[in-house]
Amino acid sequence: MTEVKLVVEADEAGRIDRFLVRRFPESSRRLLSDLFADGAVRIAGRVAKKGDRVAAGSEVTLARPPAQGGDLRPAPDPDVAARLHVLYLDEDVVVVDKPPGVPSQPLRPGELGTVANGLAVLHPECAALSDDPRDGGLVHRLDIGTSGALIAARTRAAWTSLREAFGGGEVDKEYLALVETAPVASGCDLPLAQRGKRAVVDLGEGLPAHTAWEVIARHGERRLLRCRATTGRMHQIRAHLAQCGAPIVGDELYGGQPFPGLVAFFLHAAVVRFPGRDGVVTVEAPLPPDRRAVIGALTG
Repeated sequence: MTEVKLVVEADEAGRIDRFLVRRFPESSRRLLSDLFADGAVRIAGRVAKKGDRVAAGSEVTLARPPAQGGDLRPAPDPDVAARLHVLYLDEDVVVVDKPPGVPSQPLRPGELGTVANGLAVLHPECAALSDDPRDGGLVHRLDIGTSGALIAARTRAAWTSLREAFGGGEVDKEYLALVETAPVASGCDLPLAQRGKRAVVDLGEGLPAHTAWEVIARHGERRLLRCRATTGRMHQIRAHLAQCGAPIVGDELYGGQPFPGLVAFFLHAAVVRFPGRDGVVTVEAPLPPDRRAVIGALTG
């Protein structure tokens, strides 16, 4: 693969990672970070780290060009497409039922096995619509372990409109969460910040987050909750429930315990309501087999 040689201009001096973000705006920060992790970035022949600084006139060499643009679009994956059930379809959007354990979108070029890869088979028009090419038309994401309703746009206008609707709080999402014990409150509004693979409460630098819930069933010590998140922070429901003493069953990252037969953890995007061309669209996603089996085991 051909090396890439760059010379830093006067207005580009500063951190090397920010310099590369400016030079490769269609790439992703994760892929640029991979270059540093692989030792593929050099300043004047010396292997560079993300925080290193470059001066005007410095020569930066990349062992390979970062993937960007069309390279990042999800490739069609028929195996995932066969697992996706379409819950709703019109001229503007498609809503699919994401199985637990399946990522929403790929992180690297050529990666398969995600919902976006399946959509590239079922609705190829979705693949080129998102600002981030990896999203493949998706207007939001669900954690790998979360199942349920996931929305993708079929036109650029619909993608823009739905992203604005999410940002403006016009999309209502209901989740079902099975937790280890009763939470100590009916909601949580503590700010959250990402720390590695986890979301943590950070009163100083955290972003606003609000989650509310209600108990809809009792199964011994465990509770089945209906949750609503009015903000969309990473792992928000998982982190807030754990903070209130009620980690989700199977969510070992936040203190939950594994359950036989359960894929990942018991969090399900059960209902989504969003503005459509002719008014509010409501879509419901049934519990997948593994979640139904867990409830059956607890009630049987």
